[in-house]
Amino acid sequence: MKITELKTYIVGNPWKNWVFVQVCTDEGLTGLGEATGGLSARPGEAQVHELERFVIGEDPLQPERLWHRMYKGLFLGSNVGMNAIEIACWDILAKSLNAPLWKLLGGKHRPSLRVYANGWYQGPREPSFFAEAATRVKEMGYTALKFDPFGTAYRFFSPEDERLSIAIVQAVREAVGDDVDLLIEGHDRFGVSTAIRLGKRLEEFHPMWFETPVMSTDIAATAEVARSIAVPVATGERFKTLTQVSELMATHAVDIVQPETLSIGGISGARKAAAIVEAGEGSVALHQAQSPLNTAVNAHLHASMANFLIQECFDDFLIPWAFEIMHGVPRVNDGYLEVSDAPGIGVELDEAEVVKHPYGQDYFLRLFEEGWERRTR
Repeated sequence: MKITELKTYIVGNPWKNWVFVQVCTDEGLTGLGEATGGLSARPGEAQVHELERFVIGEDPLQPERLWHRMYKGLFLGSNVGMNAIEIACWDILAKSLNAPLWKLLGGKHRPSLRVYANGWYQGPREPSFFAEAATRVKEMGYTALKFDPFGTAYRFFSPEDERLSIAIVQAVREAVGDDVDLLIEGHDRFGVSTAIRLGKRLEEFHPMWFETPVMSTDIAATAEVARSIAVPVATGERFKTLTQVSELMATHAVDIVQPETLSIGGISGARKAAAIVEAGEGSVALHQAQSPLNTAVNAHLHASMANFLIQECFDDFLIPWAFEIMHGVPRVNDGYLEVSDAPGIGVELDEAEVVKHPYGQDYFLRLFEEGWERRTR
């Protein structure tokens, strides 16, 4: 089997353009991957096509070998485009064997995956709004909710803004009770001293974790915060190399790691990252703020990981047509997700629907501007 073509599609999701990659073969099998790059779109699409010189004519049934071919071809560099191609090749490999991806990854450790909701707080930055929205999400069956209460904070913020942030967390805790886990998102916003002060103030609400309280590529700063507060720190979504995962685990300060499948090396990279974390007695909760396709990919990975903790999911809070452009994505039911048993990843793109939602020049989330929580233009 040989790769004959790489197709790309940009879909204008209103708060983040999604980028999809379809790998085509001479035997008619196709594979689907994603090259959504955080808050950029066209660079990921361009990366895919520039990589054609390494993959056209190659065997898609050897995804890890192909990834290393691209890695060496880029002078030992990686990008979201090559990770998307790698994911699509795993899809083809599993389809060629008529098996779901999780079987190729070693089987399932559990029948279903616990999910935490994200993207549910699309409204004003007010404690009452957050409390009402959290109550609705709990009624949907979710047992864990993640949110960023910190507004436009960057490194430091005013005492008034800090009080509002803590009031939002308190309101959510009071609304959902003690049986629902709260996951507090920091979005790499703070310096060490501010992060430690906030972490200590969050302790009374016993959150499941405080995520990326400082720049997450600064491993020394992350470890200092983690050692200074009682709330567990989670980090890792910005990591692009396995070395970073290894260096984090070597601190013995953080044991919840969140690699991004689209950044850490695709499916093979995510598996290797999980093994490094497992060696340090840590848990993995792969980052997922991209499209529902990545929900499905991460479900296969998480099902096969012994040290899986919890899965992130925006899917119930996306625009309604998100599930018209693709078919086969597993849906959350009472706060849990069941991985697909269909061959491959189990998701197919509907090209006729995709073209109805073109790239949007303003479709980017501005995390340091007022009102970003509304996730509207």
